[in-house]
Amino acid sequence: MEKILISACLLGQPVRYDGRAKTQESPILTRWREEGRLVTVCPEVQAGLATPREPAEIQAGNGRDVLDGTARVIARDGEDVTPAFLRGAELALALCQRHGIRYAILTEASPSCGSQRIYDGGFAGRTMAGMGVTSALLARHGVDVFSQHELERVAALL
Repeated sequence: MEKILISACLLGQPVRYDGRAKTQESPILTRWREEGRLVTVCPEVQAGLATPREPAEIQAGNGRDVLDGTARVIARDGEDVTPAFLRGAELALALCQRHGIRYAILTEASPSCGSQRIYDGGFAGRTMAGMGVTSALLARHGVDVFSQHELERVAALL
């Protein structure tokens, strides 16, 4: 049975920067959970960041740029948290490799998990096109990354 990587916050775990979850209710997720398909991840927590924590945004680029060393992930208080975001991405990739995962469902707009949109780095609530650090690393290694709004697309691929 094919496993799917999924953001822990989407399954109700309170791991987001604000100490909350972003729980998604769906018959598809319920079925996958019952089948034992889901492998949960919170790259930021697994890399050692606290919950709650200061919000962070990618500055001067997107997740691909962070991987290439031309952009940084900066917390609202000014702390450079790039190393933790890179470590979290590596841990998520290791999970995918360990379980033979080809598909990931990650939380949109997150600086780690955004698959299509991320915040623009100005801490003003504006988003822009781009991937988060974890999504970019997974994509570079052949894992197809989807947002929580694309469950049906993933189900059609299984």
